[in-house]
Amino acid sequence: MNAAKAQGKQPNILVEALKSFPAVLLLLGISLISTSVGAENGSPTYPGDFLNRSTLIGDWGGTRNELAAKGVTIDLSLTQIEQGVVGGGKDSTWEYGGRGDLTVNVDTQKLGWWRGGLLTIDLQGNFSRSVNNNTGALMPVNSNQLYPMPNGDNLNLAQLSIAQSLSNHVGLIFGKIEPSTDANEFAAGLGDTQFLNNALTANPVTSLVTPFSTLGAVVNVSPTTDPSEAIVNFSILQTNGNSSRSGFNELSSNKLTFAGQGRVRTDFFGLTGHQLLGVEYSNQTFTSLGQNLRFIVANRTVVKKDGSWDVYYNFDQYFYEPNKGSGQGVGLFGRFGASDGNPNPMKYFYSLGVGGKGIIPGRPNDRFGIGYYHITVSNINIQSLLLNPLLQNSSLLRNEYGFEAFYSVAITPWMLLAPDIQVIRPAQKQKIVTNPLGLQGINTAIVLGVRLNMQF
Repeated sequence: MNAAKAQGKQPNILVEALKSFPAVLLLLGISLISTSVGAENGSPTYPGDFLNRSTLIGDWGGTRNELAAKGVTIDLSLTQIEQGVVGGGKDSTWEYGGRGDLTVNVDTQKLGWWRGGLLTIDLQGNFSRSVNNNTGALMPVNSNQLYPMPNGDNLNLAQLSIAQSLSNHVGLIFGKIEPSTDANEFAAGLGDTQFLNNALTANPVTSLVTPFSTLGAVVNVSPTTDPSEAIVNFSILQTNGNSSRSGFNELSSNKLTFAGQGRVRTDFFGLTGHQLLGVEYSNQTFTSLGQNLRFIVANRTVVKKDGSWDVYYNFDQYFYEPNKGSGQGVGLFGRFGASDGNPNPMKYFYSLGVGGKGIIPGRPNDRFGIGYYHITVSNINIQSLLLNPLLQNSSLLRNEYGFEAFYSVAITPWMLLAPDIQVIRPAQKQKIVTNPLGLQGINTAIVLGVRLNMQF
């Protein structure tokens, strides 16, 4: 954790700029120059009055829609979170942090370059701190502050990729990418608009071998012409990649992750649902638990282990859907994951919950979620704990489980305010105290927070 945090500390005037609203607008203005990087196949529309349009700064006098019609979309969001450990955990504290995300997409066909191409650039920066290190939990309670690097002021290029359609059924993505391994209707994303806990935004058993941002290539195969009905993808990724460096000078044949995943849309009871199944294997020799896992035990040396594998599954299923395909209604979600248990400390994982959007009349953009997760933790073989000798002969970890509930209030379509509560029995059992020197148990953590997400 400490190494990852130090690595993420990259002071930059642009990062400091993210701390103020005027500077966010400045970044947006700079991005307008970069029409040669990035787009989506659709042409979104941005007009409307201040309280009803989809973004704060709207259509820029028509310019934004004109760019979108030509294949260039520029989207900027800012998420701010105030969160505190109010009971149990390692330390009672409140922390404030946030993350800005600038994405530019270019549809090469609409721009008149070549057919079937999509260029994407994703620039992300986070600032200040989170309470992730204060709960004793294996799972970060603020997943938004993990990206592009955990904790601290940093600004990184998370994605610079080319997607190319080869036919109506086959596509290719390559470059610096953000691997998407775990799509879910009610519980996914980076903590911007749904759950905050990392155990409820993704399947954590994949985090050891699949970095958030890395060099890679993905082949997408769709049995139908509509990828939303069914899609299978095969990936080769750099296992040790991250968003703070390009990774080209670290490419190695024995540091690769091989992954396959399939997702299909279902129609049980005439209601929308999805089923997803994936498997991953990395041939890397693991000498630590990796920056992308953000493990809770600092200053450790872990026995070397060649390779790691995991399998994962998730589902989502509406049980109330007034207008099919609208994204509104209420449904169930669940995940299951299993790994080798060594070096991955998470042997088994599952989560279950309920999520929904737009269920209150007149409030189509409000969203809520209630979820529970459980992790079966393996015994990690610690060779030495140089700065924590008291822990050498003690039981470090136990199974972890937790609960989260949030309600996101759409003040406007572009401004979402969400109070959040989490109750977690953390995996870390004990911490060192200095007066008197010894070990102290870590109790169930209660974490309160509020999130403000804005789309510009």
